[in-house]
Amino acid sequence: MKTIQYYAQKLGMEMTIEQAAMFQKYQEILLEWNQNVNLTSITEPEDIALKHFADSILMAPFLKTAFENKANKFPNLSIIDVGTGAGFPGIPLKILFPELSLTLMDSLKKKIAFLDFACQSLGLNDCVTVHSRAEDGPRSDLYREKFDISIARAVASMPVLCEYCMPYVKVGGVFVAMKTKAEDEIDSAGQAIKLLGGEIETCHEFFLPESDIKRAVIVIRKTSSTPAIYPRKAGTAAKAPLGIKSIIKKSEK
Repeated sequence: MKTIQYYAQKLGMEMTIEQAAMFQKYQEILLEWNQNVNLTSITEPEDIALKHFADSILMAPFLKTAFENKANKFPNLSIIDVGTGAGFPGIPLKILFPELSLTLMDSLKKKIAFLDFACQSLGLNDCVTVHSRAEDGPRSDLYREKFDISIARAVASMPVLCEYCMPYVKVGGVFVAMKTKAEDEIDSAGQAIKLLGGEIETCHEFFLPESDIKRAVIVIRKTSSTPAIYPRKAGTAAKAPLGIKSIIKKSEK
């Protein structure tokens, strides 16, 4: 059976025996809790290793670069995983990079309970869970523009995702989105990214090892503070994504 250690090697990443054991324990906890809490529809161990664990650590090369570039200024990079669900991609990245200061945010209490248990069982230090909607978090000074990196894994369209996640990032930090398609998503989000104080820095496209599953990691650099009006109240971003109406109006002229 193919494990996360196997897939990590295919991705060119090193993983210790201890880290591989932590992934195995994480999988066991996930499947045990999934019997009572709806955490994932992916339940075959090999599928979990590929579609959850390997998918999550695709972001690792970027984080490694971030550590190398900022090691002198930021000994512990702060990262928030918005809408983390069962902990993806945050917990797999924390396993690979114990130095990360990780915040896991989700709107469902049952998932927060799972995340608390998983982090404690895995012995993850400097790992905090927050029960909150993505739109509500940045209204608190505890979270607004407090993180070096915010991440999200395909929880909404790019314009909506940017409005959820960019307000958490410090000026100079980055928002990293994991998506299935890059070009269409980037095109639709260009105006939203600008309004929120960012610019697209890079886009990396991959196939998960030995599969036809395509993934894109989009890196957005925060160049200026996000205006205080964003994010808008709950539900607004999804109903009226930033930039979409103005794009439609321009095309009609």
